[in-house]
Amino acid sequence: MNIEQTVSAAIAGLQLGDAFDLDDLVHAIETRRGRPLRMYERADLATSDGICALWFALEDRDVILLARTDSALHRQQFVLHELAHLILGHCEGDDCVAVDTLLPGIPPNTIARLLRRQDLDCDTEIAAEALADRLAAGIRGRTFADSPYLEVFG
Repeated sequence: MNIEQTVSAAIAGLQLGDAFDLDDLVHAIETRRGRPLRMYERADLATSDGICALWFALEDRDVILLARTDSALHRQQFVLHELAHLILGHCEGDDCVAVDTLLPGIPPNTIARLLRRQDLDCDTEIAAEALADRLAAGIRGRTFADSPYLEVFG
């Protein structure tokens, strides 16, 4: 897997240009997947437990649960990393199985994907993090374009 080519193709496929905001990105993903995407911050998830975010691909929608953090930048990276997995098509279909210990009572066929960021050395995690970084750059580009930042700091 050539991660740079994969990430570049994913960015181009979104057709968002060089600068966009999170709402633009979420809308592009919802349109591409043909289903709503909802995100919720959960106080019962803790980064100290190694869980930053969880993505559930349910039958009719995608749901991302985020660990609580005081850092807006950290929270954005959680979201962008999970969105990158959606964009890259990681764990589509029956390839991923829910972890019963984390989700007792939820049938595995109800959840097509559960992500726990723990093995950052595998290609899918490296690609997701690389894409998340590129998405963050696009969002920063929009922020800078909509502010006098470049005029002041050039």
